[in-house]
Amino acid sequence: MNVIDLRTGKPRLLVLVGPTAVGKTRYSLEIARRWNAEIISGDSMQIYRGMDIGTAKIKPDKTEGIPHHLIDIRDPEEPFAAAEFQKLARECIEEIVARGRLPFIVGGTGLYIESLLYGFDFPEAPSDSRVRSELKHYAEEHGAEALHKRLGEVDPESAARLHPNDVKRVIRALEIALETGEAMSTKVAGFREPRESPYAFCLIGLTMDRNVLYDRINRRVDAMIDEGLVDEVRELLRRGVPPESTSMQAIGYKEIVPHLTEGLPLEEAVERLKRDTRRYAKRQLSWFRRMKGIEWVDVTDEGNFIANLEAIHAIITGKFED
Repeated sequence: MNVIDLRTGKPRLLVLVGPTAVGKTRYSLEIARRWNAEIISGDSMQIYRGMDIGTAKIKPDKTEGIPHHLIDIRDPEEPFAAAEFQKLARECIEEIVARGRLPFIVGGTGLYIESLLYGFDFPEAPSDSRVRSELKHYAEEHGAEALHKRLGEVDPESAARLHPNDVKRVIRALEIALETGEAMSTKVAGFREPRESPYAFCLIGLTMDRNVLYDRINRRVDAMIDEGLVDEVRELLRRGVPPESTSMQAIGYKEIVPHLTEGLPLEEAVERLKRDTRRYAKRQLSWFRRMKGIEWVDVTDEGNFIANLEAIHAIITGKFED
C-alpha cells in the first residue's frame, strides 16, 4: 500500500479513537502489524514520564516490536498542550512516511487528534511578562480560587472548563483576555472552523454498550490500584510534582492525591476515580461523535475480536484502496 494517496498527493494517516477502557491498545497492535504502521499516541497524559499505571500506558515489553511515539517525552512538572502535540505529531508523521510506513494515531484525547487532522490555529498567549508576574503574585497572595473567580469575570466559559487548581492554564486564559480584550474561549471557538485536512486520513472509532464499558472501567480502576497506582502518585508527590500541575490534575491522579495528603479514605478515592473515569468516557464519546467522517465499530462482544478486527480492516481497505 502506498503511504501517499495517489489521488490527492497527501500522506495517508490512520486514526483509531474511542473512550478509555474500550480496548484501543489491543486492537491497535493487530492493526499496526497488518498495515505496516507505526503508532503515535494521541493521549494527552501518556507523554509524561513516571505516569504509567494511571494513564494505562502500554508497557515496553508489550509493544510486540511495533514502534510507539510521543510516549514518555516530558517530565510531569512540564506543561504540554494541544499546539505542541500538533507540532510533534506532524514531525512524527513526516518521519514515518519517509520510512515508507503508515502513521497510525491511537488515543482518546479528542482535541489533540482533531487539531492534527484539521490543522487548528491555536491562540497564542501574550508575551507581556509583567501581566504574567502580576497574575502569579495575585494567585500567591489571594489563592487559586480567587484567581479563578477573576477569570470567571472576564471569560466565564474558560472558567467553567478549567479547574481552579490548574493555575498555569487559568493564568494563560487571563493573560489572553487582559492583553487582547478578547476571551480565550472566543478565540478557541474560531480555531475549530472546518478546513481541509493536510492528510488523507481514515478515522475509525471503537464504541461499546455503555453498561459493558462502565463495568470495564470499574475493573480497570481496581486493577490499577492492585498494580500500585497509589505508590505511583506517592512517588510523584515525593519528587515534588505540584498537585496543581497539569499532569497531576489528570484523572487517576487528582483523585488519589487527597488520599495521600488529606487522609481521604482509599475506598472513597477509588469510587471518585471510577465515577470521574465514567464521566470522562461519556465526554470522549460525545466529542468523537461530532467528528466528521468517523466510521464506528461496535466492540461490545469481546468474543468477536477477530470479526471486529476484520471489520476494521475492511474499512481501512475501502478508504485506502489505490
